Amino acid sequence: MNTAQAVKPSSSQAFQITIERMALLRALGHVQGVVERRNTIPILGNVKLDAKGGQLTLTGTDLDVAVMETVPAQTQAEGQVTVPAHMFYDIVRKLPDGSQISLTLDSATSRVSVVAGRSSFYLACLPVEDFPVMDAGNFDARFVLASSECAELVDKTRFAISTEETRYYLNGIYLHSMKDNGVELLRAVATDGHRLARMEIPLPSGASDVPGIIIPRKTVGELRKLMDESDQDVTIEVSENKIRFSAGAITLVSKLIDGTFPDYERVIPKENDRLLEINAKVLREAVDRVSTIASDKSRAIKLICSNNALTLLADSQDHGEAQEVLEVDFQAEEVQIGFNSRYLLEMLSQIEGETVQFAFSDSGSPAVVRDTGTMGALYVIMPMRV
Repeated sequence: MNTAQAVKPSSSQAFQITIERMALLRALGHVQGVVERRNTIPILGNVKLDAKGGQLTLTGTDLDVAVMETVPAQTQAEGQVTVPAHMFYDIVRKLPDGSQISLTLDSATSRVSVVAGRSSFYLACLPVEDFPVMDAGNFDARFVLASSECAELVDKTRFAISTEETRYYLNGIYLHSMKDNGVELLRAVATDGHRLARMEIPLPSGASDVPGIIIPRKTVGELRKLMDESDQDVTIEVSENKIRFSAGAITLVSKLIDGTFPDYERVIPKENDRLLEINAKVLREAVDRVSTIASDKSRAIKLICSNNALTLLADSQDHGEAQEVLEVDFQAEEVQIGFNSRYLLEMLSQIEGETVQFAFSDSGSPAVVRDTGTMGALYVIMPMRV
């Protein structure tokens, strides 16, 4: 006899479903990601389960971000419960593949049983009425992006998001609509003051009403996880202080950062005319090799550009010196400039084209970097003394 099907709802049970393990595990993986492991408010450590009409909706939140996903389930008794998010996820993750899982609330003991085959677990619940509801408000703008477009906007910029909490307005991606030479664009920008990343795509229908908004770093990370799981179009809705992403059965709602993003255009040099072009993979691997010797504190690496050659140098009082010479396309006046090697490598890891182009002015000015394979991407990296 199938244990999951043998359980019958009693008068003390107000929630009972049967669900396939993989469907539950996949949804839990999305939802529990926003739940912090340490919470001063106990209910925020739980995920809400809402069984209704042959479906189960799971919700997790930290009060700033909420993720909801709906999956099919056999509903024997409709109702709502909350269970510890991470413990529930670990239990489901460790159950055998192909399991049918029965979830049943015993309202007399305020515990939910998790039964699969011969395995049984009993989880303490917290009151559903204590679970916070994130009111999204009225959305003024709505537009749709292909999953690939959404992922590209995130991937090309998020590595430059600042982690310095005092400059909270830099702790996210700045998304806004704009015109460049008469062309309407949707731009994503991130900067930490040491480097800047900008990605733009043609303006989607409906996005012209989007004000300049700052999407928090955590929200960006959760959104990217969803892109890995889904190739469906993403509907984006924006209100005065929140943003909502919907893709298939998954919905992510987040507060926006209440701050003013700096005028990033001012830090993008317009007159850099010393151009260097090189195979992106060759440069990335060379920087990685030479930076092995760089000081752990500064991670400094020096670039000397002259006569179609690029010399990479690194030295450390503790470790010694490293040098590598590469063939490049460079026919301008010599430039010697230093960069943080980690920043340089993170930027180069986003280059999709075969070659990457650097535009220099002098050793003390920012360099502009362009991906020859992604025309909408542009990067700026600040120099450092070496």
